[in-house]
Amino acid sequence: MCFSENMRILIVEDEEKMARYLKQGFEENSFAVDLAFNGMDGLHQATHEVYDIILLDIMLPEYSGIEILKRMRNQHIYTPVIFLTAKDSLHDKVSGLDLGADDYIVKPFSFSELMARIRVCLRRSTGNFRDMLNVDNLKLDPLSRKVFCGDKRIDLTPVEFSILEYLMRNSGKVLTRTMISEHVWDSNFESFSNVVDVHVSNLRNKIDKKFGMRLIHTVRKVGYVLEKQDKLF
Repeated sequence: MCFSENMRILIVEDEEKMARYLKQGFEENSFAVDLAFNGMDGLHQATHEVYDIILLDIMLPEYSGIEILKRMRNQHIYTPVIFLTAKDSLHDKVSGLDLGADDYIVKPFSFSELMARIRVCLRRSTGNFRDMLNVDNLKLDPLSRKVFCGDKRIDLTPVEFSILEYLMRNSGKVLTRTMISEHVWDSNFESFSNVVDVHVSNLRNKIDKKFGMRLIHTVRKVGYVLEKQDKLF
């Protein structure tokens, strides 16, 4: 089953084959993914970028996952963290959780199990992690990746779907173009381009104009907000 949460995730894992396997799996499910292959890069990204969740190997060169987590929490960065490790003793699990990790998964693990654990962590941390999103007559199902206006299906591209989901999860909140780009693409995305505007324009054509609504509003020089509709006619 497809799992799309429109989230930004950091994977800190020195086994490059595993890291790239996980990256591919998350990207197939519409996550924006950044990778770090050592503790120094992982620490820098975890403390200088904004993520929704971090997957953190314990045994890393330069800085261990435990040291990275300690420094994060000392800087009051409370991004949910799931430890990935080959260590499976009760002592290691308890130590990781006591340091502030949100969960602990032992290698080897199935991708579906990891996704289920991420779902639990995000539901616990955000409080707005709902299976079905509704704004007025617009409905979005993240699991089936289907969008409806009333009973009529709206076909969206993967990027359009991710942007709409992010807007709907933050209904009534103004989202800047940078915020949207950081949640839909990885850190290499050029946020100063007009790509976000192009995709939002396409969403308006498929939703607002087609169904005679005003849901997606432009906030001049800032970004966009999705709010309850006004009728166009």
